Amino acid sequence: MASLNVGNLGEYLREQRRNAQLSLRQLADAAGVSNPYLSQIERGLRKPSAEVLQQVAKALRISAETLYVRAGILDAERDLNEVETRAVILADPTLDERQKQVLLQIYESFRKENGFVSGEERASDTGTLAVAEDDDADSDVGSDTEDRETGPQRTAG
Repeated sequence: MASLNVGNLGEYLREQRRNAQLSLRQLADAAGVSNPYLSQIERGLRKPSAEVLQQVAKALRISAETLYVRAGILDAERDLNEVETRAVILADPTLDERQKQVLLQIYESFRKENGFVSGEERASDTGTLAVAEDDDADSDVGSDTEDRETGPQRTAG
């Protein structure tokens, strides 16, 4: 077997597919890739493009960044903490989709407040890294912080 260093990616994809209770064929159809190609990715025989990983992530409803790191597209050292945190939130079976998205939004808000740019903002649709301005990352933090400090605003209705 060729050593492409994507075995970990394949194992992770298989685990996520099984957690989603999807067959290989169902995931391949949902992601718009061929069944044999997806099988080769899961077995570590093929290294997929960032575009294919994005399609698979969307079909599995998981973070594309997690797959990018596992495939070596994003720098694991720099992004590992963020990716792991996102993956844990998204994989938690006790939370519904809305709760997961709310938690991720809060997490991103705190990261921006502390001067970090998310992997989603760094990665373009093709998986290449984009440069983000520091001013852009902090542009809307003030209003979010004030809202958290004052609590929810109620309107008469």
